[in-house]
Amino acid sequence: MIVVTYHDDLGEVQGDPALAALLAAPRALTPFDRLEWWRNLADTCGLQPLIAVSSNGVDRFVLPLMRMGRELAGLQNWYTFRLAAVSSTTPPRDDLAGALAWDLTARTGRVVLEKLGKDDAIVLQSAFRRAGWMVWCDQVDTNHRLQVGGRGFPQYLRGRAGNLRTTLKRKSGKLKIRMFRNFDNQSYELYENIYRESWKPPEGSPAFLRRFAEEEGAAGRLLMGLAFDGDRPVAAQLWSVENGTAFIHKLAHLDDAGHLSPGSVLTAALLEEVIDRDKVAEVDFGTGNDPFKRDWMNMQRPLFRLDIVRPLRPGNWPIIARHALRRAAGRG
Repeated sequence: MIVVTYHDDLGEVQGDPALAALLAAPRALTPFDRLEWWRNLADTCGLQPLIAVSSNGVDRFVLPLMRMGRELAGLQNWYTFRLAAVSSTTPPRDDLAGALAWDLTARTGRVVLEKLGKDDAIVLQSAFRRAGWMVWCDQVDTNHRLQVGGRGFPQYLRGRAGNLRTTLKRKSGKLKIRMFRNFDNQSYELYENIYRESWKPPEGSPAFLRRFAEEEGAAGRLLMGLAFDGDRPVAAQLWSVENGTAFIHKLAHLDDAGHLSPGSVLTAALLEEVIDRDKVAEVDFGTGNDPFKRDWMNMQRPLFRLDIVRPLRPGNWPIIARHALRRAAGRG
């Protein structure tokens, strides 16, 4: 028998040993699939989690959701690279995904899931359609990644564009690089100062990012880098490393130091660190179509949005009409 349960108290999730183990590092594939990440979103960003779990007593299928008024959405914000269902089996069991989709019909009339990878989008789209929902799937973002392919850093760098290699050759010796893997309050404050003075928009939730850095440092997954022009810090980046993947979370540099290319020099130093020391298989540069990400990465993966609605609910009819009109305009 399949049972579907919901948890808006993340302490309940922690109290279920099998479920907690599924969501714990190193079992979790990325930072975004872990209970710590979801708890941080709830505590520092004010999100209202609703963790949906479908289980047959042995296997589990977990969909992290949050309340958005009367609707549900994926539990994520701007810091999340991608949303994923977490399953104890690979591939996920269709019966568990389907049971969850059926059960959600009694809870909401609409579910919106953003930044899904292709495999998750296929599984969830199929499960919800079998349960009688209408589902629209659209590509909404791009995930930039580097597949290292067993190369060392020098070999990797030889495959980069000539102008990037020239920049690094000319500028690298002009900056001092400092890296640290344990959370250091003084160094982290330097990162925060650089970010505030950079071209970047205001940080969405500084408390979230600091707590994430503290937790990653305590777990041995943190990698931060600072670039100095003399004694002046001019660039900073926040990475994490786990399960053979390095994740580039945040980067910033001072505008008036642009002639030194501090962002590029620091990125190269950190890539050398994770490729040659950590021996990662992949580097994940997150989302967005920034041209500079293509300078470093060699793969782009599409990310999808599922808009999932119950067709017989009158409140959803304007949504259905908008999708129909947009599809018709696209065909035209």
